[in-house]
Amino acid sequence: MSTPEKPKLRSQAWFGRQDKMGFYYRSFLKNSGTPQDQFDGRPVIGICNTWSELTPCNGHFRDLAQHVRTGVIEAGGYPLEFPVSSLGEVTMRPTAMLFRNLAAMDVEEGIRAHPLDGVVLLMGCDKTTPALLMGAASADLPTIGVSGGPQLRGMYRGQIIGSGTNIISMSEQLRAGEITLDAFHEAEAGMNRSSGHCMTMGTASTMASMVEALGIGLPENAAIPATDARRNQLARMAGRRIVEMVGEDLTPSKILTRAAFENAIRTLAAIGGSTNAVVHLLAIAGRIGVDLTLADFDRLGREVHCLVDLMPAGRFLMEDFYYAGGLPVVLRTLGERGLLHKDAATVNGKSIWDNVRDADCFNRSVITPFEAPFKSDAGMAILRGNICPDGAVIKPSAASPDLLVHTGRAVVFESVEEMHAGVDDDSLDIDASCIMVLKNCGPKGYPGMAEVGNMPIPAKLLRQGVRDMIRISDARMSGTAYGTVVLHVAPEATAGGPLAFVKNGDTITLDVPARSLHLHIDDAEMEARRVAWTPPPPHAVRGYAKLYIDHVLQADRGADFDFLVGRTGSPVPRDNH
Repeated sequence: MSTPEKPKLRSQAWFGRQDKMGFYYRSFLKNSGTPQDQFDGRPVIGICNTWSELTPCNGHFRDLAQHVRTGVIEAGGYPLEFPVSSLGEVTMRPTAMLFRNLAAMDVEEGIRAHPLDGVVLLMGCDKTTPALLMGAASADLPTIGVSGGPQLRGMYRGQIIGSGTNIISMSEQLRAGEITLDAFHEAEAGMNRSSGHCMTMGTASTMASMVEALGIGLPENAAIPATDARRNQLARMAGRRIVEMVGEDLTPSKILTRAAFENAIRTLAAIGGSTNAVVHLLAIAGRIGVDLTLADFDRLGREVHCLVDLMPAGRFLMEDFYYAGGLPVVLRTLGERGLLHKDAATVNGKSIWDNVRDADCFNRSVITPFEAPFKSDAGMAILRGNICPDGAVIKPSAASPDLLVHTGRAVVFESVEEMHAGVDDDSLDIDASCIMVLKNCGPKGYPGMAEVGNMPIPAKLLRQGVRDMIRISDARMSGTAYGTVVLHVAPEATAGGPLAFVKNGDTITLDVPARSLHLHIDDAEMEARRVAWTPPPPHAVRGYAKLYIDHVLQADRGADFDFLVGRTGSPVPRDNH
């Protein structure tokens, strides 16, 4: 039997030529000490690094990249590290989501323009993961994703605290006068006490789990803490494996299949993951040509229970999740229940079932059995109705059960600025039965669809002991947040969606079991309000923000740019002589 012919290395179009341009390409790289034999047919592996001091979650990536580099060299490859835009939730304004598509363009064009045969993506903070996967999917060179890992548990006065989740709860306590400012500052010091991303099941941990569930990362990618030596070992093994993937021509389009996305959606439900994963998975699927819709999240998530007792919905943190067995245990449980496409391919060359069939659980308090789940039927609920004809998202596992079916009076804020100015005003006409509505915070409206959907409870209600109420918006919310919050209303208000026409005093009914969100006005009144509506002025008339506003798709389509949907591959660019 003949040995399959190895694919021709793309990098040889640069380094394999013996002419003026070959001299040019090789000579400049030799200034770093690269010997001639590195150009003689070794796979060139790009290490796509999102390290930045402005992105604390990714602050350890210089070290992580060195472990990838070692693995590439051990496998006979030639590693070349390159930077791309780094998106930090902590410091970026107005929202890191505004720049996700820009970073994805940076990744895609960086891969396409350079002499690379394969790529290892280093990603951690929320938007770096989808941005890098979107760009790499469009380029479609052999790719492995390596997440940076979660921080160690936060600790405060002997209690476990979680990033994001306890920031929200403790800020509410501070506003209610239940804790002092000194105590607030003390908690800050104990919450983020190691390198890594948020250690709750927020968006960063959710997307690291999606990398593993999609098969685009190695097993155990999701949960190994950033400071655990096994995270460095995983990076090193990824460096070795990407060299083999180049020889196998194992590209993202062979891994990110319909089956892989269905596995990811069910995994999202089983881990109680972030609502942000919905918009990101839709965008990644659009890049690779998989027809994924909001309906898929509802259909596939309905039969899945939440199996992990992690903040923000539960008690534990990602460190505990890893020690309990991590995502392989969850994937095995889904597989045993017929809820996993077992033959889906993964980057290590094995099926996803081969990777997890023998996974053991070491703590059933953290990862519960399917027969006695942490929360039942906890998949993302996709709502429809005259407020959201193209859909809206709610996370039932983070909501208050008594509010999942509720009718209330609308208290409307036309903008996030109006909301912040009025939410703590004691004259605000609101009680716990009301439904807070926030407009003009969607993809075009903010712009960037900021994480402001989990509006703060009005101060006067906090003092009465109210800790949750229904909130509706076209915005997103942090994956570390919780509450009965309806998000991603589509079309958004700024684009003329029906949310724009909701008025103070209107009656709204939320019925999550029926997947319904209804504004109690008739069609004639809705049409009259539409005719009278005036679009808000654009937020930008030049630069990237204008490009974003002009071309961003709605949340139900992943909020990608209309001109970036689809896969173009990485042909060798035109020569420059």
